[in-house]
Amino acid sequence: MIRRSSEKESITKPAPFNGVGEITVRSLLNGPDEMEKKGRVFAHTTVYPGSRIGLHTHKGDAETYYILSGHGKYNDNGTIVDVQPGDVYYCGEGQCHSIEAVDEPIEMIALILYTG
Repeated sequence: MIRRSSEKESITKPAPFNGVGEITVRSLLNGPDEMEKKGRVFAHTTVYPGSRIGLHTHKGDAETYYILSGHGKYNDNGTIVDVQPGDVYYCGEGQCHSIEAVDEPIEMIALILYTG
């Protein structure tokens, strides 16, 4: 399969999980059917300044963020750390996390794979 840049689905929506502000999600693969039923999200995501993906717990899956650009705050099970380009954040099944862009957009790759 090849997906050209012009073919990617893109949506700007309210930040999920009782978050704040908006995010834009550009699907790199479109859900489980394109991920051989092993995952549900592979996306280039932008979290805008003042926006936050709300704290949420992963059940039946795990999520990885790879930070492309921007700075902000990441909540790793209650521990808050600074976000920097090149960082990788992993949230395993049963763990919780959130991410917030403070003064500039955070561009990241988000990958959610099923654990079961």
